[in-house]
Amino acid sequence: MVKQPILAIYSMQSLEMKLDYIKEATIYCQNKSHKGKLKELEHMKTDNKVVAYIHETAVVYPGARIGKNVEIGPYAVIGENVEIGEGTKIGPHAVITGWTSIGKDCVIFQGASVGEEPQDLKFAGEKSYLFIGDRTKIRECATVHRATGEGEETRIGNDCLMMAYTHVAHNCIVGNHVIMSNAATLAGHVLVEDRAVIGGLTGVHQFVKIGRNAMVGGASKIVQDVVPYTIVDGHPAKVAGLNSVGMSRAGIPIDSRRNIKKAYKLLYRSGLGLTQAISMIEQDVDSCEEVEHFLRFLRNAERGICRGRREND
Repeated sequence: MVKQPILAIYSMQSLEMKLDYIKEATIYCQNKSHKGKLKELEHMKTDNKVVAYIHETAVVYPGARIGKNVEIGPYAVIGENVEIGEGTKIGPHAVITGWTSIGKDCVIFQGASVGEEPQDLKFAGEKSYLFIGDRTKIRECATVHRATGEGEETRIGNDCLMMAYTHVAHNCIVGNHVIMSNAATLAGHVLVEDRAVIGGLTGVHQFVKIGRNAMVGGASKIVQDVVPYTIVDGHPAKVAGLNSVGMSRAGIPIDSRRNIKKAYKLLYRSGLGLTQAISMIEQDVDSCEEVEHFLRFLRNAERGICRGRREND
């Protein structure tokens, strides 16, 4: 039997209004046998604090777990298996469904679709997940899909900004402080490391990795891995230089930045192949956390890396 949603209104202006709502909602739940919701309503009778602010036209299914001070706007739909953390705001007409967990103080803007089934022919209705961290913003009409594969997950970290019409596909892992500009799209299984910036209208091929503090120019075509700390641009994308401003803003120490610059020159300007360049970096560049990460990324670049521009490019 299909479960019917509860139309929930928590945005009461006074205790009297709140008690009237509880009375009416209790009768509704008794008629519909929503025992779990009845228990929550009994708890609300003894608590004068507003639990959440839910517009009267929003649809919140009985199994959804809504944190304190959550705001849910007009005509939003919150699915049965959704969990929303404290202080998060859900805009009008947003749809959040599937086994989706959203952290604290996030903002989901109007028209966004979060946690829907993946656009993947292999998907067969299995139970899979979407996790979104704290303080992340998902702007208008963006789409974020849960994973393909039983028990698999799509994940977005903390403090990210997904601008309007961006798309994060199934099984993607997006780190912290990532920015995706308008209409940038990630295909399935893409990995985006912390503090990467992806320009608008960029398309990223499935299984590609985008490294830490990298910047991707607008309208780029990304078919190979983007090395950490670099700037890439083009169709297909090629390396244009180091993201010096991004590294400085991220607080990377100046000595580490110098070491990254040495590693970059050995990789892109020495004429060495990838394996030889890795060996030279290991020998000639002072070790630091950033250089070690640079090397780990190169060793695991299964699709190859975006190469530098030639003079005739």
